[in-house]
Amino acid sequence: MRVLPNTHLPKVDWLRAEMRRKGFSMQELANSAWFLLILIVTLLPPLDAIALPASQADVPPSSELELKPVLDLAHRVVPWMDGKLILIRIPKERGDDVFDLRTEGGKLVIRASGPPGAAMGLNYYLRYYCHRSMSQVGNNLAPVKDLPGLARPVHRTSRFKYRYFLNYCTFNYTFAFADWPAWERELDWMALNGINLALAVNGTEAVWENTLRRFGYNDAEILQFIPGPAYTSWWLMGNLEGWGGPVTQRMIDDREVLEKEILERMRELGIEPVMQGFYGMVPASLAQKFPGARILKQGRFNSFRRPDILLSSDPLFVRMASVYYEELSKLYGTVRFYGGDLFHEGGIAEGLDLAPLGRGVQDTILKANPDAAWVLQGWQGNPKQGLLDGLSPAHVLILNMESNDWETRKGFGGFPWIWGNINNYGDNTGLFGGPPRIASEPARAITGPYGTSMAGVGALMEGTNNNPVVYELLFDAAWMDKPVDLREWIRGYVKWRYGEDTPELEHAWQLLLETAYKSSARPEPVFCARPSLAVDRVSTWGSTKIPYDEAKLEEAAREFLKGGDRVGGIDAYQYDAVNLVRQVLSNRGLAAYHKMVTAYQAHDVAGFEAAKQEFLRLPYAEVSLLSTRREFMLGTWLAAAKAMGHTNEEKNLCEKNARTLISYWGPDDPAAVARDYAYKEWSGLLEDYYLPRWEMFVNDLGAQLRGRTGRDINYFEFDQRWTEERKDYPVDPRGDPVRAAAAALASLAQR
Repeated sequence: MRVLPNTHLPKVDWLRAEMRRKGFSMQELANSAWFLLILIVTLLPPLDAIALPASQADVPPSSELELKPVLDLAHRVVPWMDGKLILIRIPKERGDDVFDLRTEGGKLVIRASGPPGAAMGLNYYLRYYCHRSMSQVGNNLAPVKDLPGLARPVHRTSRFKYRYFLNYCTFNYTFAFADWPAWERELDWMALNGINLALAVNGTEAVWENTLRRFGYNDAEILQFIPGPAYTSWWLMGNLEGWGGPVTQRMIDDREVLEKEILERMRELGIEPVMQGFYGMVPASLAQKFPGARILKQGRFNSFRRPDILLSSDPLFVRMASVYYEELSKLYGTVRFYGGDLFHEGGIAEGLDLAPLGRGVQDTILKANPDAAWVLQGWQGNPKQGLLDGLSPAHVLILNMESNDWETRKGFGGFPWIWGNINNYGDNTGLFGGPPRIASEPARAITGPYGTSMAGVGALMEGTNNNPVVYELLFDAAWMDKPVDLREWIRGYVKWRYGEDTPELEHAWQLLLETAYKSSARPEPVFCARPSLAVDRVSTWGSTKIPYDEAKLEEAAREFLKGGDRVGGIDAYQYDAVNLVRQVLSNRGLAAYHKMVTAYQAHDVAGFEAAKQEFLRLPYAEVSLLSTRREFMLGTWLAAAKAMGHTNEEKNLCEKNARTLISYWGPDDPAAVARDYAYKEWSGLLEDYYLPRWEMFVNDLGAQLRGRTGRDINYFEFDQRWTEERKDYPVDPRGDPVRAAAAALASLAQR
């Protein structure tokens, strides 16, 4: 079956047009048969509810072609729906995206205002009627033989013009080494969740390469500016340059090819890309080539020297911006949304008149595309009000990244803004995300005093491979006209996540809402911390404090595992079983750590040894559990990194990037503050990186208790040495996830 657009023609006019297209003469149209056809057509159902066989479509209308990619998406994700899906293009409702669902003759009919609405409509049906779902971590997509019928049509609109996705950091913490199959899957998920605006900054290396070459840079100088594949986010945000490199020309070319594939699919699916604009960030070496230009040093970012800022008041800025946008357009086509932030997470702005500086940046964007918008991150006081004072609000979109900025900054003074949620940093493992805030705040914001300038909602996580409940709630809520009843919504989530609900599964999730998902707090796992007697965090900005009743979380785990007999074969259930028990083990680790420290401080040798053995046993128990799922395996991450390279040199560079990002991060400075920021409780990483650090530490404590002199352990040296290793790790999971989870949980009860 093919997609049939809504032509908005009266039935007779449509029939006349079709007959003319088929070659009937005016005389033939005037004969008596014409009136018979009129009678037949008037008795037919509405035109927009008809799906014609593909054989009747000589030249598909443009609106049909617009929805065809959603049929292709359905074939990739749910091939069992082939031949059972009819898509019809309809207009937006009062400017809002819309989808309408009904079933006819065993088929699903989706009427939608475009690909994002059509794909979201498909996902809505899969979730709420087929009890099926797709996520980044765990699927439930088993075939449904007979499609469930709808007693009445389902009609949904979204009050939010934009449903935005991705953070600069996601391109490294999750996608640094993602290939096209990984991106294709991610884009399918994005479309199914109705996302229509997303960051797309892969391949910016080629734009900069072509630009700098036109300003006198040679290949070696260009490669000194471009960072390694795990650090492009902070380069684009003006935080560092060159770190993790040098990359090769072939790696730059590969990224360009990948970006073109991504953009083609995004545009097919109605997802507008936000690409990197030129906001003045330039190589620190540019001042040597153009000594008279107004180039401002930007100081340090976490011990890294920042790139410089070329002020927009300088003629060189206009020249360089013009070349940059010309090269961007050559490579990737027309762009409407451009990202890029002045003074992100610091920088030096003192003494600058920000209004004309910002206006100069915006002017070059609008010269590249008069319909463009500059997308700015609302983060740590940015965009500064002085900067906004010089901008045209009609060509700005602000991503609210800090929880209450949209209120404290009074809706950013009337500039269009997107309510955003950052539920994780560094793509860390853990159960967290703050569903209560997501369920209530977007609806409160759009109906409040700043709702008139609110342009949408967005997921701005630094990594996507965690807590699927958070993203599904956010984008499901984008199609609701009131706050979400979270306890009721979670019942539906249980059904589509696992294929059915049981009292045990529902009870487990209600307990999760009362514990791990009660707030946005992210307790960090003590196992991943650099050892000391006063561990209270893993990353510089985190905390190991557990803000909920740990016993209640363990009860949730026990209840959850009772569902294994019925849904244990479901991929999503297996992932969640492992992740939930991992959290229980992690929480127990903090208690064991405090017990061990207390015994040491009391000079209790026997008590210390017992607590030490308990503390070290728990992460080893995690290793056995985590090895059953590839999402929790270091080998998966490193294999993707090595696959990005073509030569041994490239493979080694990519693996070094992959190892450094998740360990000491950089730079090569023992005082650097970003170490362990991207911590992961992964098999391979636990036993070969985190545990050896702890074993060195606790063994030294034990020696001190026996009267020996303690030693100074150089953890930074250990971390650096680990990033240079090239050990191969398994990529294939071992064992049954549900049984492993049950065994790990049962072992706790025996102690």
